[in-house]
Amino acid sequence: MAADLDAFGIDQRFPVITDEGLDALRRLIGVKVTDTVEPWCYEVTRDNIRHYAHGIGDDNPLWCDPEYAAQGVHGRLAAPPSFVFALNRILSGYVGGLPGIHAMWSGADMTWHRPLLVGDEIHCEAYLKDLIEHETRFAGRAIQQIYHVDFYNQGGHLLVSADSWCFRTERDAARELGTKYDGVKDDPAPYTAKELERVWAMYDSEKVRGSDPLYIEDVALGDALPPMVKGPMAITGFIAFAQGWGGLYIRANRLAWKQLKKHPGLGIPDRFGIPDVPERVHWDDHLARLVGTPRAYDYGPERCSWLIHHLTDWIGDAGFVVSHRSEIRRHNPVGDIVTIQGRVTAITADDQGRPCVEIEQEAVNQDDELSAKGVGLVQLPSRGR
Repeated sequence: MAADLDAFGIDQRFPVITDEGLDALRRLIGVKVTDTVEPWCYEVTRDNIRHYAHGIGDDNPLWCDPEYAAQGVHGRLAAPPSFVFALNRILSGYVGGLPGIHAMWSGADMTWHRPLLVGDEIHCEAYLKDLIEHETRFAGRAIQQIYHVDFYNQGGHLLVSADSWCFRTERDAARELGTKYDGVKDDPAPYTAKELERVWAMYDSEKVRGSDPLYIEDVALGDALPPMVKGPMAITGFIAFAQGWGGLYIRANRLAWKQLKKHPGLGIPDRFGIPDVPERVHWDDHLARLVGTPRAYDYGPERCSWLIHHLTDWIGDAGFVVSHRSEIRRHNPVGDIVTIQGRVTAITADDQGRPCVEIEQEAVNQDDELSAKGVGLVQLPSRGR
């Protein structure tokens, strides 16, 4: 038995992926999901927007300052595009089937048809889109579970259409056979004051374009976006994001008991023998190591939101994120520092002839390891239109 299991004082092995479980899940492909937990937010409100924006470290006044937003392009507050994660838990990683098999949110492909504005009331339709089997360095056999979600407002208008996916992995295999994090130190050296000053200087240099338009005529192929930093990763930051988007399984007292009663395979005993949710890998080093990672780590949708934040700071109020695809490549354990960079890879138009720019993004940690990739399509104003 691994040392971390002994530390829990329990003698157990986690469930494994079975052909029977996969067959049962495949029968749900294309079937509309009707039995799921309620979203963190049903409505786009001033407080919901602010809590979410602050949870990703975004203080753009278009989201956070009602007086500023009233004078802007929408005449009222808008929400960051990634606010959709607070509006539907399936998009955020609430997966069905394969009880006891770990789920890691690993990416999304989203298209925005309209902005998310204060006063919008949201309803969603979702279904399981596909299951794809992979062989991974993290855990060997893994199942990519893809969902599709459509978001509508109170008028029945389609706001967002999105795919997102989780990788389902066996916890024991990830811990005992995975090689992805072999080189990561359990206890990295503390940062020096000089190293932290470099991070603070990057934060100091970040600018929100705001009401100063970025015109398509001012953008050239190969242009680099200003870099954006996130971190150093801390449990406090992960909690801030959970406050904004609601988490998947964070419940207290009677509600926690009801959740575990409904889903008996959800609870994993902690060091006191108390069954608790797998989401605690984001603040519990012991459980994080049990599932094959070096220590507690950030949320996948959080990383996606950072990539989109990188775009919205650059395009300003008059720009619009048309689509974004993110791929999570590595966990960001506590202590990591992530830098996001991007460059213009195409100047084009959407299907309505509106001028657009394509940006490719990479997020790397302090050791220059790839954390995430993104491709965004953004609409920009033109001086000629």
